[in-house]
Amino acid sequence: MLSSARKTMPALDYVSIVRSVYGDRGAMLAGAFASGLTAALTAWRSQSLPLYAVALAIILLGIVRYLNMRAFWRAAIDNDDVMAAQHWEDRATLAGATLALAHGLWCLFALWLVSDPFAELASISLSIAVMVGICARNFGLDRLVTLQLLGVIVPMGAGLLGHGDVYHAILAVLLLVLLSSFRKLAGDIRAILLSAVHGRVEASRLAAELDIAITTLEHGLCMLDENGLVTVANERASRVFALLGIRQLANQPFGTVLAALGTSNRVPRTAVEQLGSMISRRASGKVLLSLDPGRYYEVTVSSRGKRSVLLFEDITERVEAEERISFMARHDTLTNLPNRNHFGELALDELENRAETGTPSVLTIFDIDEFKHVNDSFGHVVGDKLLRQAASRLRSALPDGTTLARLGGDEFIALSGTDVENARADAQRVIDAFHEPFILDGHHLSVQVSIGMVISRTSREELDELMTKADLALYAAKGEGKGRCQLFHQQMDIDYHYRQRLKADLREALAAGALSLVFQPLLDISSHRVVSCEALARWTHPELGPIPPATFIPLAEEMGIISEITAFVVRSAVAECSQWAGEIGVAVNVSGRDFRGLDLPGLVDEALAESGLSAPRLELEVTETAVIEETDLAQSVLESLSARGISIALDDFGTGYSSLSYLSALPFNKLKIDRSFVQDIAEDERALSLLANVARLGRDLDLTVVAEGVETEDQLRAMLEHTGIQQVQGYFFSRPLPARDIAELISHLNGQTSPLLPAKRKHG
Repeated sequence: MLSSARKTMPALDYVSIVRSVYGDRGAMLAGAFASGLTAALTAWRSQSLPLYAVALAIILLGIVRYLNMRAFWRAAIDNDDVMAAQHWEDRATLAGATLALAHGLWCLFALWLVSDPFAELASISLSIAVMVGICARNFGLDRLVTLQLLGVIVPMGAGLLGHGDVYHAILAVLLLVLLSSFRKLAGDIRAILLSAVHGRVEASRLAAELDIAITTLEHGLCMLDENGLVTVANERASRVFALLGIRQLANQPFGTVLAALGTSNRVPRTAVEQLGSMISRRASGKVLLSLDPGRYYEVTVSSRGKRSVLLFEDITERVEAEERISFMARHDTLTNLPNRNHFGELALDELENRAETGTPSVLTIFDIDEFKHVNDSFGHVVGDKLLRQAASRLRSALPDGTTLARLGGDEFIALSGTDVENARADAQRVIDAFHEPFILDGHHLSVQVSIGMVISRTSREELDELMTKADLALYAAKGEGKGRCQLFHQQMDIDYHYRQRLKADLREALAAGALSLVFQPLLDISSHRVVSCEALARWTHPELGPIPPATFIPLAEEMGIISEITAFVVRSAVAECSQWAGEIGVAVNVSGRDFRGLDLPGLVDEALAESGLSAPRLELEVTETAVIEETDLAQSVLESLSARGISIALDDFGTGYSSLSYLSALPFNKLKIDRSFVQDIAEDERALSLLANVARLGRDLDLTVVAEGVETEDQLRAMLEHTGIQQVQGYFFSRPLPARDIAELISHLNGQTSPLLPAKRKHG
């Protein structure tokens, strides 16, 4: 209420309102002199010095306000100068409130200090008149109106209360009602005026925009009123009709214009009749007008009520390009083969024709192996040339009558009428055709192709169904090592739907918190104690039972939710480890995608902070494959984690590249040798020697060496006697156990004092 109007109004409105306060300074000055002279008259009649002082104050304040108004107009503030407007609002508020207070004091002195009915009547009536003027002049500034009304009403009310009788007291209370009503009156005036101004500005803006839109419209436009008279026609519409001999279009009955067109023979009569019928029926639609040979206009008629709008668009270039566009829409621009949509049309016709005779069809999908690698390594120009040459080799290898198309990317599709034996022979010819290297910009590239095919023995299956089956066969071919051909069989469909179901259920299980953890202990050989436990995710399907990690973890990576599982495992494993006695640690596996899909350092910090677990008790396990997928990012993240005190382990060593450069470049603390090195060491001296050498390598690099997959006493004994391995893990000690059992196992294993193996018994 007492804050500046600047906070509640747009800049333009605010500046305009402030200007209105400073308007008509002559009337303001005349009113001030009238009030001052009246106050002087009451002072002379009552011979009251205070009233003389009030009269002089009113006149002087009127002069000050007059001079302030002149200064405002000399300042000439801009329409959007909000800060200057607030300055002048503050000055107007101070001057106006002071003048109003002078009127209020006039009433107070007339009611308290003198006993003259004329003085009371004059002061109160003129002050109320001033309040009306306040609302009329200053309605836009609520703060100014409020302060001025208070300046008049508060002293006046005090004077009325000073009489001491109930009637004057009632009048004083009613002044508050008067204050409220005057403030509301000012607010209503402000709202009405601003609404009218905004409406006028908006109407002007819309009219200007409409005029610009019609003038700059790329098409011709005509508007017809309820009598069919052309009320609006832009320049382009006039030019179109001028080509047809119609010189005057505006204010002409459109029926007359159509009649002239019909007799000119320059426009087909059927088109003229169609256009006339559409307008007479107040319908909407399109009509094609052929004006001259090779010149075409499309007329769009839009009707609403009894009015119509006609839009004339020059579509000559569109018509001329129809055949070219049609070809481009149906064929791949790179290989000139039919595209996916056109192939669908051709294939449906072929399948229908063969279905009538019951002859078989073969649908085949070809996928160029490692095409993304070619694009990434040699660029898209070389990739495009590879696609063109691949299309040429496919045309040459496939029999005549085969419908060949490009599906998109590096995939091609073919439909032919043949049997299983011939289809396999055709596929083999394609594979053989790709054995010869491709020569692309001086590069000799060896490229293979994977093939998936499906046989429709009666050609009655739906095309989409055949494509899905061929795609499943292609997926199986690529899974077998690429450069192969697979024929669809029903188990593929079963496997596909099973995988799709597992994907959907896995996403639901993750969202519902249905995954769980198990823990497998790692034992230190020298101390015979559990030093850490590896946390492993488990999923028990409500209908299918336990789903192996080897099944659902790859699915999670395909779905892009592996990082969500990693986050769950980290938080849960750290929380569980914090409940274990001693300094037992916990290890969590990290996927290559986690380096990009997760803020691993932030996740670890948050988990450690929530659980209170110390950083050295947490270990993150990564594989060489994960590191290679995101080399630079992995190094940065792992170094950041290592700096926090987190232990980093290289997991499954020996199954990937086994590169020594990663062992030295990355901050590994532990080397976990894959179980494949362990399984034959009890029977094969070469395997035992290899394991011992790998362990020695790890120790030389100052890494803790762990052997995974220890399952028998003989394996453990061989390690103890020959390898120097420091830690072991495997089913010989414990299967992965749920959280409720692992603490008891740790207590049991760490509480016993016997060695890991009993001493050998002597025989004989």
